[in-house]
Amino acid sequence: MNNCSTITKPAMNMVGISYCGPYSTFPDEAIHLQSEFLSRKHEIEGDVKTTVLYSPYFGNEVFATYWACFEVPHLEQVPKGMVQFTIPQRTYAMSVCTNKRIGEGYEQLTGWMNEQKLAKRENAVSLEIFYIDEHLEEEQVELLIPIDEP
Repeated sequence: MNNCSTITKPAMNMVGISYCGPYSTFPDEAIHLQSEFLSRKHEIEGDVKTTVLYSPYFGNEVFATYWACFEVPHLEQVPKGMVQFTIPQRTYAMSVCTNKRIGEGYEQLTGWMNEQKLAKRENAVSLEIFYIDEHLEEEQVELLIPIDEP
């Protein structure tokens, strides 16, 4: 599990759209949401890195809320139907995989977290970070699960 580690991310200001629904609708709804958001990226004004798609998510035993976002400086004008919010600085357990192997990435990450005796921080959002390259069918993805700090 040499592709697992811990990382601390600074606070990140995001703008994006979300989907909330039962787990049975994933990953289809997540893929649809990301496509819809990417088709609207031209609506976001300012210096925005559009090659990195952030998907923060949070769930319980029944349903999840999943986002498609870009990291942005604070925006004075938020496009209609989008929301701006800040994810606080957090320490995460991280695994690197590809968009075709996300399930395997999560299996590796949770196994590694158990080995390292790392506990998920329950009230914090997890993140999927997609590095978009239109020339590749398989893109790099970072899976980040917030952890309790000692």
